[in-house]
Amino acid sequence: MKTNTIKKVGVVLRPSTPELKESYFKLEKIFNKHNIEVIIDSISGGMIGVMGMEFEYLCENSDILVTLGGDGTLISTVRRSFRHDVPIFGIYAGSLGFLADINLNELEEFVANLVAGNYRVDERSILEAQFIQNNKEVVLYAFNDIVITRASVSNMIHVETLVDSKAFNTYYGDGVIVATPTGSTAYNLSAGGPVLFPLTNVFALTPICPHSLTQRPVVLPGKFSIEMKTPKDKALLIIDGQDKHELEIGQSIHIKLAKKRVKLIHRDEFNYFDVLKEKLHWGD
Repeated sequence: MKTNTIKKVGVVLRPSTPELKESYFKLEKIFNKHNIEVIIDSISGGMIGVMGMEFEYLCENSDILVTLGGDGTLISTVRRSFRHDVPIFGIYAGSLGFLADINLNELEEFVANLVAGNYRVDERSILEAQFIQNNKEVVLYAFNDIVITRASVSNMIHVETLVDSKAFNTYYGDGVIVATPTGSTAYNLSAGGPVLFPLTNVFALTPICPHSLTQRPVVLPGKFSIEMKTPKDKALLIIDGQDKHELEIGQSIHIKLAKKRVKLIHRDEFNYFDVLKEKLHWGD
């Protein structure tokens, strides 16, 4: 992407946070200073009393997207905008995130570097899932993870798993996490899964509270596809911890890494290991 093509920036704010109004106007002023037009999505705009644009049109009319909030806001925006292939970066309005790594006080310097071409674009994997709901095929994307878990708190769940159509494992416990490298430091990490370098083309299967201690996390190459089904139980499907769907008994979900990748904009000096050390307190 040539820097001189950045003429319009689409902005998404963290939901239910009207106090971000002042921050939005500060952001708008900084971009306008560099002759970059700022447009806000209609839901965010309605929250702070500013005229906005419907999200799909926002993606079609923006050269890059900017989220203001935290990692959750960025993850949701990535998932919703994925089909449009728009580069994105996050500004954190609280504490440093794994993904939103720029604060508002650093934005002026960052935009100057953006205009000068002093930035980088990292490409990250995203999960694509397909299943049938109400006799229609549903296609979903997950930037962090897809969790298949029990629909009832009182029961454990059987999850039969096939890799490239061949029987692989049957998980018995609270469920299974399918995590991208980006999502490896989220629920996957809490469940004892591995930390994956975010630019690798792999994904992890991590059992949640398995009935057998022999069940362990597995990292698979990104070229594989998996099928998961629950032959004895209904299941709950959770996308990035934000969207939920129900799976009927015996219903299958097919999961793979999408052919396209997510484009995240970072400062040239951004270092993933520095973020890991700060967020996970390594070395303290």
